[in-house]
Amino acid sequence: MTFKTLAAAGSLVGLMASAAYADGHAICGPEGQSIRILASDFPAIHAVAGTAEANCGAAASEFQRNHTTEARDIMNAALTPDPAEYTSVIVANATLTQLMNDGLVRPLNDLVEAYGANIDPNLLITINGDVMAVAFMANSQHLFARTDILEEAGVEGVPATFDELLAAAEAIRAAGIMEHPVVMNMQVGWNLAETFNLVFLAHGGEFFEPGTANPLVNSEAGVATLETLAALAEYAHPDHLSQASNETQATWEAGQAALGMMWGSRGSVILDDEGSSPEVTGNTVLAAAPVVEGIGIPAATLWWDGFTIAANVPDSEAEATFAALASALTPEMVAAHNDDAVWLLDGFTPGPAAAGVSATARGGAKPYPMVPQIGLLHNALGAELADFMQGNESAEQALADVEAAYRDAAREAGFLQ
Repeated sequence: MTFKTLAAAGSLVGLMASAAYADGHAICGPEGQSIRILASDFPAIHAVAGTAEANCGAAASEFQRNHTTEARDIMNAALTPDPAEYTSVIVANATLTQLMNDGLVRPLNDLVEAYGANIDPNLLITINGDVMAVAFMANSQHLFARTDILEEAGVEGVPATFDELLAAAEAIRAAGIMEHPVVMNMQVGWNLAETFNLVFLAHGGEFFEPGTANPLVNSEAGVATLETLAALAEYAHPDHLSQASNETQATWEAGQAALGMMWGSRGSVILDDEGSSPEVTGNTVLAAAPVVEGIGIPAATLWWDGFTIAANVPDSEAEATFAALASALTPEMVAAHNDDAVWLLDGFTPGPAAAGVSATARGGAKPYPMVPQIGLLHNALGAELADFMQGNESAEQALADVEAAYRDAAREAGFLQ
């Protein structure tokens, strides 16, 4: 792929993209087509899809948007029929691989040539010579911290390492301020697996033997990761294995947490003046993801979000959908929604909501792996780690179960013999 990793880029600003315009008007492709978009449910995605609809909805026979937290779970089934249920899915690193494995998204080379004259080449996710997605924003999980609570507990500065994070959590509890000061996205399934991934990379872990699909999570780094997660969970809400982004955001906004590992895309809604209190918003800082002492890799996976076009739709619908989404990637859209994301688009001015993702990228965080088999390993981690987190088995046994489940799935998919 030719998309620059955010860590290598050194800055999340300066990448440019804008849709093709003529005489100040969006070019919307063929008229009278059905445009149907499946996407996640957070402000930046609403901004892009909503702008596309405002620009080109009137030219379409219908313009449907389904923003759902279940997008990842339903996208393959929704794009499998011919015609597909949606003409586009807005994806990230892992979900593009998920769709490509089943041949459900089409190369965009011709559409980029027709409607992407002003889209910077750095935003084209190119795999084996084919443009498969157009990226428009960056994301990662990182540390959120309440500086007033840290100060009240006698903690100097925002924790930078996991040892400092655990010490700060203990100080907050010991001071009687909060019994459960930590929040993390650890809902059993995809979120638990992703939180494992963050901490595993921070411990220097490698997911696979180099150049192969053989798993390497049952390792010293894997055991150390689970020990770190168990230590953090001691300071988390008792229901942490049921909490994903909506729950952790709500917990934070309610003033019930002081240290959080959450997505950067939640930063703007946490820092705004809705749904919380001045005490929370005025004292929340977004900082780099913590590192393991002596290793120095931020506990994060760097992500991009971008749009794809379904394979199983008529070419005219594909063209209209691409043109509409491309028309949204403008400095004007960014200006109207600057703090909703870390935009990879011209006109973005980093603010407090972007600070955590920017600092995490500058610290050398690794991108989420884009290898075909990663989704199978991610699924195995999400299914098999709950027993360890609930205290029902050892770290070594849980990781052995992960590798066994992954190997079964990988053999069935043809990645392993």
